[in-house]
Amino acid sequence: MKFTLRTLIVSLAISALATLSNAESAAPPESMLTLADCIKLALKAAPELGEADGDIALAASKLDEAKSYRFPQFELTAFIGPAPAATKDAVTPVFKTNEPLLRLNSLTWFTRTDATVIQPLYTFGKISESMKAATHGIEVDRSRKEQKANEIVLKVNEYYSGLLLAREMKELVLEVEGFLIRSREKAQKLLDQGSDTVDEMDLYKLDAFSGMATKYLEEAKKGEALALAALRARLGLPVEFPIKTGNERLEIIDAEISPLATYVENAKRRRPEFHQISEGLKARYALVEAAKANYYPDIFLGGFVSWAYADERDRIQNPYIIDPFKHTSGGVALGARWKLDFGITDAKVAGERSQHNRLLNTKAFADTNVPLQVEKYYLDLVEAKNSANATRNAYLNAKKWAVTAVANFDFGMGPAKDIFEALQAYSTMRADYFRSVYNYRIAAANLDYATNEPLRKNEK
Repeated sequence: MKFTLRTLIVSLAISALATLSNAESAAPPESMLTLADCIKLALKAAPELGEADGDIALAASKLDEAKSYRFPQFELTAFIGPAPAATKDAVTPVFKTNEPLLRLNSLTWFTRTDATVIQPLYTFGKISESMKAATHGIEVDRSRKEQKANEIVLKVNEYYSGLLLAREMKELVLEVEGFLIRSREKAQKLLDQGSDTVDEMDLYKLDAFSGMATKYLEEAKKGEALALAALRARLGLPVEFPIKTGNERLEIIDAEISPLATYVENAKRRRPEFHQISEGLKARYALVEAAKANYYPDIFLGGFVSWAYADERDRIQNPYIIDPFKHTSGGVALGARWKLDFGITDAKVAGERSQHNRLLNTKAFADTNVPLQVEKYYLDLVEAKNSANATRNAYLNAKKWAVTAVANFDFGMGPAKDIFEALQAYSTMRADYFRSVYNYRIAAANLDYATNEPLRKNEK
């Protein structure tokens, strides 16, 4: 007869805990940590959320940049350098036409400053659409941050539930090992008394099964240590930091399961990915309109001031003659600036429109596949809950069977074979129960993630 401790430990304590090896970082706890405590610490310390805050700040800076284009733009240019000397008699009473342009022996110095200011009045949407795009871009990055936070919560749920599973497996192995040790002692006693209900082969079997139980106990301890390490890493604690999580048991979460349609509707209404797509479409549409605005001119109010001074040049007061080296001038005008190109604007508009259309396809994909994902997690939840309820009664009856078999063996009324069969059934059924409970908790966490459900269930 084959004993299924291997199924009990290897398939559950190791297989389930293998999913816990991908861990990351948070802040030191000071007391017993519940699941809600671990979630808060993980969210506080997660580097992914810090990166998301950086993306939000970058998007906000783009909005500030777009807003700034509404205000005047000032430009100042200054010169200093050599200039030829000049006097008024070169132009009065008649222009002298034989004056050399540059005389090295009569150079002087000059300085000049030109300033212009432009106040945009109307840009056909270049500024306003860029502001809209930046505003919706901020909302996109905020939704991404919320999505990352939900992913962290999901991981913490997996690690914490895996830790509970590891502890249950360890206790189960210890319980089975205790049955085997007591049965071994009783078998030896009966054998010494010459009882015909036990023989040397029964002792060999009990010793073999006890050795297997000891081996799997070490593996269960290793699984618990691995689960703690994964949780510690997700919380950002050093390797040697002692972490305490209390004595919570792996049990079915007492929460009512609503109809599937409710979860699908919640997912469409609250899922951050849908908000992200919605805001992204608005941002992309605004970018298309901003690109199309380049077909039209910018209307602006402009002003300029120019001042120049040279030491050995006379100032000329004549509106027909402006000395580039010594003058003062300025003015205000209404202007239009229009940049014409051959295909560049068309290409930019086409590029922005293609990104908008791409996001429309992403929305269609989400509309189809998110409800499918929700339905999968919903069916996982229902199946795991029904399985847990079914296997609970089975393992409780199997335990009564095992206790009765051991008691009969103690009184010399039953063979050792009954103990093996009872322990095999008990360990298998209770292992299946813990597996169903673990699957239920994971399915509940997945469903919360898929519907952006508040973490009310995790605190029960």
